[in-house]
Amino acid sequence: MGNETPLERACRDTGLSSGDLWLRYFALGGNAAPVEVRAHVCGGAELTSAEKDVVIQAINERYMELGRPNRLPYATEV
Repeated sequence: MGNETPLERACRDTGLSSGDLWLRYFALGGNAAPVEVRAHVCGGAELTSAEKDVVIQAINERYMELGRPNRLPYATEV
């Protein structure tokens, strides 16, 4: 767990598997393949800022569903 990326940690914290995350991402209009999203979450691939924001939105929506105040910053905010 010590080498987790912030996105991996957020997925673990929210209970999102890579498949669950991709389904949520795709439902929000994401265009990357499941393997690309997983690689991005693990820090091994870059997505466009717009695609990164869709991944982050999917995770943030899960935090909201869980009633947790945690939110990840959007790529376009950084």
